[in-house]
Amino acid sequence: MSTHRTVLATAVLAFAVVSAPAQAQSNDDRLADLRAQLVRLEADPELGSLAAYERLQASQAIDAAAQARSSTFAGARYVAERRVQIAQVVARTAAMEREADRLDRERSELIVEASRRDAAAARAEAERLRIEAQIQAEEAARLRARTMTDAEMMADVEKALEGVADTQAAQLRAARQREAELRRMEEELMRDADD
Repeated sequence: MSTHRTVLATAVLAFAVVSAPAQAQSNDDRLADLRAQLVRLEADPELGSLAAYERLQASQAIDAAAQARSSTFAGARYVAERRVQIAQVVARTAAMEREADRLDRERSELIVEASRRDAAAARAEAERLRIEAQIQAEEAARLRARTMTDAEMMADVEKALEGVADTQAAQLRAARQREAELRRMEEELMRDADD
């Protein structure tokens, strides 16, 4: 029985010695994977400069897990995994906030540019309306001047017609007077001829 126990103890010990490096290798692989994730995060051109504090905490948690005993390794690895995830999430969140800020600034710039274009269009329209009003005012002044000239000409024509009418009326009066005088003379002559 004692040999049996010795063989059994030797087998268990041998299994532990053989499985310990495999488990250590497995633990090292897990930590190496976490380190690789952290290195990829730091190398990312968009995210590498973000979440510096969280990346530092993740790196420290990975180092602590590498130093942990086998009895505390699982907990230390869990903390390291969560710290790496937190660093990734914080970096992505910060990148999205940066992008949102950039888009807000771009939107504001577009609104300002649209306002400038609207103001320029309004100024151009106001200038067009001003020029149109000026042209209409000048045309109205020309029409008034022409109307005044036409009115003056009409007044001149009326005066001329009046003068012609006066002359003709005077000539007509003179012709009538002459006719009346000739009639009177004819009557006198006829009376004298009858007598």
